[in-house]
Amino acid sequence: MNRKIVNLLASVLIIAVTLSNHSMADSQLSNSIRQAIESDYQNRLKDLFEDFHANPELSTVEFKTAEKLALQLRHHGFEVTSDVGGTGVVAILKNGPGPLVMMRADMDGLPIKENTGLTYASTAEQMDPFSKQLSPVMHACGHDVHIASLIGTAKQMAEMTDYWSGTLMLIGQPAEERLIGAQMMMDDDLWQRFGKPDYALAFHVAAGMPGGTVNVQEGSPFAGADSVDIIVHGVGAHGASPHLGKDPIVLASQIVLALQTLVSRELAPRKPGVITVGAFNAGSKHNIISDSAHLKVTVRNTSLETRDLLLTGIKRVTENLGRAAGLPEDKLPEVIYGRESTPPTINNQKLVQRLRAVWQQHLGKALVTSYSSDGMGAEDFPAFTTDPEIPSVYFAVGGTKLEDIVAAQTGTGPAIPSHHSALFRIEPRPAITTGVFATVTALLDLMRLETDN
Repeated sequence: MNRKIVNLLASVLIIAVTLSNHSMADSQLSNSIRQAIESDYQNRLKDLFEDFHANPELSTVEFKTAEKLALQLRHHGFEVTSDVGGTGVVAILKNGPGPLVMMRADMDGLPIKENTGLTYASTAEQMDPFSKQLSPVMHACGHDVHIASLIGTAKQMAEMTDYWSGTLMLIGQPAEERLIGAQMMMDDDLWQRFGKPDYALAFHVAAGMPGGTVNVQEGSPFAGADSVDIIVHGVGAHGASPHLGKDPIVLASQIVLALQTLVSRELAPRKPGVITVGAFNAGSKHNIISDSAHLKVTVRNTSLETRDLLLTGIKRVTENLGRAAGLPEDKLPEVIYGRESTPPTINNQKLVQRLRAVWQQHLGKALVTSYSSDGMGAEDFPAFTTDPEIPSVYFAVGGTKLEDIVAAQTGTGPAIPSHHSALFRIEPRPAITTGVFATVTALLDLMRLETDN
């Protein structure tokens, strides 16, 4: 969050709280929802959150987390199916005719040793199924907030069936941090087994955003991300006789530089895109020309058109530079698109406008923002919503005290630790209660309005 936004929020927060309380006082339903969520947080969600935080699990091995989530959702009368796409959880509550609406929460932690000093800090270790090594585990991205909020949402919706009609689908998704969990569930015939949603929702807690606020933007809140491996073949030789070989390191170096022209010279200047070569591995000794080099590339974008331009461009540039180097067709560089891949998250414009109005009504206009991130972080939620296309909204919920953000920005306090940091921490009460409140009010609008039509 930039300084301008922080200062604006700082100047209006006290007024906004007063206004939001006043607007909620005009709605008995809003008040009762807010009070019920607060009570649930104090009686149960706080303890559940701390348990999830202290006992995180890595991507694809979220066995105990999924079991706890399934137990809680089943307790509220949902029909729960476990082991969907691995450890995924699908909970269904049918309540008459109307739309099928999906709300998703991700479950996995990260291979990071926690250093927050919290009384409920994780000391967990787990065998990482990807590195095959024993690793510390931490909820360093707030997925514990997401699943605690999903449980809170289940309780409120189950107790408010007089106010909505349709079918509610709650999803506990594995392996978001690897960008593979949503696709794993889709590959397990998710929509064929449980029905294709008419709408899909998800949120992420944000450490750089004040607790009690909601941010929803049109366009792309998260970038698409693709992992690409490039294997550059060559002909090995003595370093003193390069003319007898084909140097893959020189060719790979040319590829690294040429790939940047896809963004600087082929992508329109006002369209965002990133190509980063994160690893360049080749050779074994000073005076040996190796016979191969390996580039590891990440590609980021905010539209399907940009994604296609960059991915097809990488293959074209790479192969043709191999030809320019004089390699035969059977030794051209190989471009391998990795499994850890997701298209950009693209919010449905009409649905954003609809839900923004709902949240402004219930929270107050000053607490509902619409700013865009400067980064190109990615999410695998689009695996649910892109093909087939489902109207969807991915929003953000604030997770840090405003005074802490202001102190960090003015230099009077420590910096706010970023997501994926060993110091990452969330203020759970405003994050969870706002997450539940925003989700429930959105669901009530979507599922009541469709029934009235």
